[in-house]
Amino acid sequence: MYTKTVSSPVGDLVLVSDGEYLIGLFIAGQKYFMDRCSKELYENNDLEVFHIVEEWLKSYFAGANLSIKSLPLKPAGTNFRQIVWQELLNIPYGDTITYKELGKKVAVRLGKSSMSSQAIGGAVGHNPISIIIPCHRVIGTNGSLTGYAGGLDKKEYLLALEKANIHGGNKNGK
Repeated sequence: MYTKTVSSPVGDLVLVSDGEYLIGLFIAGQKYFMDRCSKELYENNDLEVFHIVEEWLKSYFAGANLSIKSLPLKPAGTNFRQIVWQELLNIPYGDTITYKELGKKVAVRLGKSSMSSQAIGGAVGHNPISIIIPCHRVIGTNGSLTGYAGGLDKKEYLLALEKANIHGGNKNGK
């Protein structure tokens, strides 16, 4: 397991890789920092995956709306968490979704009538690839910026960068 630390407008970001895939992107000091990374970590600033992700991050923080399809991502988590994280990837740049709406989408995928808000919040909060898997786009039902492992100030910054409408759902009025 390898790490590289890069600077960003929201503070240092710690990238984690298995040598081929990005398996973690953490805001330094965030809640659940390095969660599930039990192997010994070695700093390696020359991995190709880190160069690719660093270029993506530079463009993102410059205001670009980028696809993640070319990024070699491999977040580790339970099947339930994987489903929640896949749903996060469906939230368009600059849009937001409430935890309740996200729960409804996950419930449909699991063939259930509803989902526990705590379960959804826990999966969102344990997202191991912050920013790229956009957990910052999930907001409270009343538009509040609740629950972000990296800190609410970072969530606010990321949403402002994307010019997201945080008070009325997504910016397309859906």
